[in-house]
Amino acid sequence: MGSTPTSRKRSGWATHGGQYEYRVLTIDRSTSRSDANRLLTDEAEYGRWELARTRLYVGGERRVWLRRKIIRVSSTL
Repeated sequence: MGSTPTSRKRSGWATHGGQYEYRVLTIDRSTSRSDANRLLTDEAEYGRWELARTRLYVGGERRVWLRRKIIRVSSTL
């Protein structure tokens, strides 16, 4: 049958080219949990980053992906 896939409705932000910028942090295995928590809290509070993904590797190293929206400013002139 010749049916086309259904398209998802996108929010206004996504329709206008909304994108994220990413930052990857590598946290060493010797870093305490409280220090890592403080580091991520500071990034979120002052840099307006949000947690996107976290990965724990075999050696104890932790890799954290942070993201924030890219805000495009359009000219009003």
